[in-house]
Amino acid sequence: MHRAVLSLLIVLGAVTATAAPAHAHAQPDRPPRTGCGSASPVEPGVTTSRTVLSGGRTREYLVHVPEDYHPDRPLPVVLSFHGHTRSAEYQEALTGFSELDTIAVYPQGLVGTDGETAWQGAPYSADADDVRFTGDVLDQVERGLCVDSRRIYAAGKSNGGGFTEMLACRLGHRIAAFAPVAGAYYPQSGKCAPTEPVPMISFHGTADDTIPYEGDPSRGLPSIPDWLAEWAERDECFSEPITDRPRQEVSRQRWIGCAGRGALEHYRIDGLGHDWPSRSANPDSERPTVLEATPIIWKFFQRHPLHT
Repeated sequence: MHRAVLSLLIVLGAVTATAAPAHAHAQPDRPPRTGCGSASPVEPGVTTSRTVLSGGRTREYLVHVPEDYHPDRPLPVVLSFHGHTRSAEYQEALTGFSELDTIAVYPQGLVGTDGETAWQGAPYSADADDVRFTGDVLDQVERGLCVDSRRIYAAGKSNGGGFTEMLACRLGHRIAAFAPVAGAYYPQSGKCAPTEPVPMISFHGTADDTIPYEGDPSRGLPSIPDWLAEWAERDECFSEPITDRPRQEVSRQRWIGCAGRGALEHYRIDGLGHDWPSRSANPDSERPTVLEATPIIWKFFQRHPLHT
């Protein structure tokens, strides 16, 4: 693309991004921050197991607040969803969100039809409304802790990444941005029709044998390029991304011209398997890779709060 044309597209994209889209929906009222000003129900600096009643079931999740937590300082929330067969504890160790200046929440999936833990939207998941469970967890967290309701985010690995997309499709009015890693985007998740464009950042390895980068038609899994094209359309971005290589093994794609608060960014890591990218050994793999996903996700989240 000639430089002059690219410059024009970037200018047009900036105008589009700052203008209010014709289809924008008014944001519903956020739940009150009743936790602000009250003592924390969990010990700061310590990961605590909690329960919440959701859909007639007692469900579990882990929550971690920073050691310097103050009840008058609203904090963001990062929901982090584990993969198939995994646990909330595994996800905390894998991602390290508890080390950030945020309220880190790790929901626990139920045992599904194959005897392993999973999330709604997978063909092997339990008969449970995990979207409702997510909302119930957020309600409880906001009642007990001082939360900045404009800065609630969701990330997930594998089946948890697929569920993160489901939340983008259904809870974009409440969750500000989304980050699936090695996502399993099964058709059982149902139709995706977000009420407005949402910010999305994703990561996937080209050597992923569990959720192949090129897709798996026998399981209804799309190729990652096709999946990204669908999100570019939902977010009303220009169809062709800007691509660069921050590392030799990493291709980064960014779509411009997205409508409203929409944003789309993708990292393709050559040679990476079904792992959470990390420059050091983690529970997924003893072999480090060239990229650290968690701080990239955190920076993306910080750039994308809900509208005020």
